[in-house]
Parts: sequence; C-alpha cells; structure tokens
Amino acid sequence: MTYKIHYTPEALRDMDAVWDGVWEASGSYDLADQYVNEFADAIAGKKEFPFSGIPLYYRGLFTGYYSVNFKAYKAFYRVREDYIEVARIVMMKQDYMKKLFGIDIGEPTDKR
Repeated sequence: MTYKIHYTPEALRDMDAVWDGVWEASGSYDLADQYVNEFADAIAGKKEFPFSGIPLYYRGLFTGYYSVNFKAYKAFYRVREDYIEVARIVMMKQDYMKKLFGIDIGEPTDKR
C-alpha cells in the first residue's frame, strides 16, 4: 500500500519557515526551493514504508510519532489509516518535545 502525505497547517508553516531560513542564509531563491523540495522528497520517501521512520519515545513509551531527518531539520509524522500526517517540522537543535506536546523536558534530574 502506498500512503498519501498530508501536512498539517502547522507543518506547512514550519516548511515555509525552513524556506525562509535557507533564503536568509543563502540569499538564493533557487537554493531555498531546492532545499525544501529535497526535504519534501525525503518525507515522501516514507510513502511505501511509513513505519521505517525513527520512532519517538518519551519515558520509554512510544508517542505515536516517527521522524525523518533532513540536514538540520526533523519532520515528525504519524501513520494514519491510509495516509501519513506530517505534524511538525523543527530544527534538530530545538526542543521538539515542547513543539509536539508542550512538554518541557529541561535538564535530566538524575545525573548518574
């Protein structure tokens, strides 16, 4: 089965922000377009095998999200009945748990 890709409104805004960031850094519309297109292709690569993404766990429990890494970014998605729902796109260095769930994991309390 080939799954369709659906982007949430938040993910679309996130992808626009990726484009803006690449454009600001490079000054090139073509480079920004290429970057976003390649990122979208990496996400679309999960159409055939959606469960091959990186599963996201929190405190040992699967959150229902998978991710695709692309350069400095991560796309988080959930597998639905017949489509893949791309929920958010964040920079890897950002607190993606807060973006996805509103959870601030902060510093670990056990520093053994």
